Amino acid sequence: MTTGEPPEGDPTLALLIRHTEAENGHRLDDTLATLTADCTFEDIALDHSFHGHEGAATYYRMWWDAFDTVVTPERLYRDGNIAIAETTWRGTHVGDFCGIAATGRAIEVPVIIIVELRDGLMASERLYWDRGRLQNQIGAPQGTPRYSSVRRRE
Repeated sequence: MTTGEPPEGDPTLALLIRHTEAENGHRLDDTLATLTADCTFEDIALDHSFHGHEGAATYYRMWWDAFDTVVTPERLYRDGNIAIAETTWRGTHVGDFCGIAATGRAIEVPVIIIVELRDGLMASERLYWDRGRLQNQIGAPQGTPRYSSVRRRE
């Protein structure tokens, strides 16, 4: 999946491109516009779920405040209303992340995202990434980070 013009007649790819471009631009309103109102974000590495636009906004702000990341889509697999994206998140640790102060260190984290689509929007994202890899890159002790101010996955 690459940014730019999607193949004509492919609304799913167009949605995913629009979402990635908004996310990389840290444009919250545009990012939320690609999600259903009752969307769910399930971050497996952090062991937490975020619900609705408010939860999604919390999730995006957490990452955007901590890292100046850019998400690079590598591969996309689709079957019906499910899309699986292999991505790489690259950037710099510029702010607090789950209690870990900014280190200024570069990060590069592969992330697998399973997206459920509904009514032309993204209804859920389940994110799989290696917490230990991120911890090593920012110099955090093993066992951190944890995002404890939101409820656990359901």
